[in-house]
Amino acid sequence: MDLQRIKYFLALSEQLHYWKTAEKVNITQSALSRQIQSLENELGLQLFERNKRNVKLTPAGKFLKAKWEVELNELEYIHQFAKQLHLGERGAITIAHPDSISASIMPDLLAKITQAFPQLQIKLVQVLYEDQPEFLRNYKIDLAITRDVNNQQGIKSRKLYSDNLALVVPLEHAFQGIADLSTASLTEQKFILPTKDEGSSYSEIIQAFFDSYDFSPDVFLYSEFGSTIIALVRKGLGIAVLPDSYLHHQSPGLRFISLPFKTDLYINWRTDDHNPVLANILDLIFKDEDPDPKVKPAK
Repeated sequence: MDLQRIKYFLALSEQLHYWKTAEKVNITQSALSRQIQSLENELGLQLFERNKRNVKLTPAGKFLKAKWEVELNELEYIHQFAKQLHLGERGAITIAHPDSISASIMPDLLAKITQAFPQLQIKLVQVLYEDQPEFLRNYKIDLAITRDVNNQQGIKSRKLYSDNLALVVPLEHAFQGIADLSTASLTEQKFILPTKDEGSSYSEIIQAFFDSYDFSPDVFLYSEFGSTIIALVRKGLGIAVLPDSYLHHQSPGLRFISLPFKTDLYINWRTDDHNPVLANILDLIFKDEDPDPKVKPAK
């Protein structure tokens, strides 16, 4: 059954006047009459009672008007929903990110995304370093924000942001600033560090800090979770080297001493992913830079 005929029927059932209805739906009166007659023939019933003065709905016409109005509204919603999916304005996306940016970059990034695409469903997860490529390739996550350079086939990366490493110490600690750091003073400390992952460029940056003072740290504990490290430093169990973005976690009782070592953040996605939601988010994130962020991987 032609949806357009049903729309003509509903318009006439409201106006109950052929000339006014024809003008409203932008067709001729004779064309409207043919469409209604064709619909009645297809259904095998009369929808309107007509005479020279009046047009009114038959009982069958009244029944179909009530039903078709509901059905047509639902169909319009379905079509609009499908269109939003096609345009990437609606749907779902899973983003993995490090704990360090939970209170710095992520709130601003999510506000930007939800303002542009309020119908999107976003799931945030944290994934171990060694699992990130597999999770991306297997569609368990759609975007991964990492501190490591990606060299995996089938995954593209682009630099998102940079911050500095910081030495994190309790407020009462003797270290007040970078001038207090020396090989001797650092050697005396117990360290609580992020888990050292083989092949991780982020781990290499932390090691570069230790190498610059020519010492090997006495590591008390390794943890995947920066928030846990922060809590242990506050407890006085050691000092830590973390990204200075943890400053945004509002951690009282701690001092962050900025170090001259940059740690970059990269956003990673599947090379062959044609999900319009993903394309929209990448375009939104990088809209002030290269107009096609999907072309160039990070080097």
